[in-house]
Amino acid sequence: MSTCLPVTEDVAWLNVDEPAEVGRVRRAATNLAERLAFPATRVAEIGLAVTEIGTNLHKHAGGGQVVVRSVRSTEHAAVEVLALDRGPGIADVGLAMTDGQSTTGTLGLGLGAVSRSADRFALSSDLGRGTVLVARFHPRHVPPFDDDGTTAGLTRAIGGEEQCGDAYAVRRSANRVTLMMCDGSGHGPLAASASREAVRMFCALPPGPPEAAVARLHEALRGTRGGAVAVADLDREAGVVRFAGLGNIAAAVVTRERKHGMVSVPGVAGYQARTVRAFDYALPPGAAVVLHSDGLTERWTPDDDLVTRPPLVVAAALMRDAGVRRDDAGVLVAVAP
Repeated sequence: MSTCLPVTEDVAWLNVDEPAEVGRVRRAATNLAERLAFPATRVAEIGLAVTEIGTNLHKHAGGGQVVVRSVRSTEHAAVEVLALDRGPGIADVGLAMTDGQSTTGTLGLGLGAVSRSADRFALSSDLGRGTVLVARFHPRHVPPFDDDGTTAGLTRAIGGEEQCGDAYAVRRSANRVTLMMCDGSGHGPLAASASREAVRMFCALPPGPPEAAVARLHEALRGTRGGAVAVADLDREAGVVRFAGLGNIAAAVVTRERKHGMVSVPGVAGYQARTVRAFDYALPPGAAVVLHSDGLTERWTPDDDLVTRPPLVVAAALMRDAGVRRDDAGVLVAVAP
């Protein structure tokens, strides 16, 4: 039996370049918590934490972006907040997490309190490159979702559009994790509709090889705008990832030593496809598998610590550093423990 993991929605990408924008970030997070029926006391806690995150982002990093997300399963919902910046980085993360620390070059006072308020918290910083912070808030510190923390994705719509044409889904069963990414053709609602259909079909499919899934997705997208799709099946026990792609979804297996690209065949799902082929690649312990749309440049180079960081931190850092094209952007990361 296989199940799709909790569904995430990137509700808002907000710039924090001025002090007044901190309030906009707080309102976005607390409004989402209220829509998800969080208790008033928890909404207030989230407001305080997000105010701290936004204030420190402006004060110590010179600005950046905050992403407000919802995470939903059949039984639970959560608010997730990401902060990304290109500031000076944090020289001593452990010290920055200590209550009472507020030094230029760190995120400042209150990080320890933010981490205690959050149900899941991660922080990664590189000197001279910037910092990524992730905080997830449940309504009442309920048990975590049915995920193992080894997969995460992130999407961002092109400027001027409210809906992103990129989407992804993750399915897990036993020792296998299967990833799917779709880049709907073009931008806006029609591209988003195509990618949502790809997610719906992928989650409904029975377990099977990636090439069969891509072929089914190709058929399912007929009548939509179509798009690029890719499916990667990670067999952690065998140490192999089997990959099939149609169109311009970039994919790679990343280790400390190298980034090994995976091959997609030309075509547009829903319109034109040659024979879909799958290829097998080695999946060493601790390796990461990265899929992303062409909203990210393929010319990114992993640093030595990439595979040791939480997948959502990796996805956010790649979006920050490689998401330089004016396009919808989506990235999906899985690590093999």
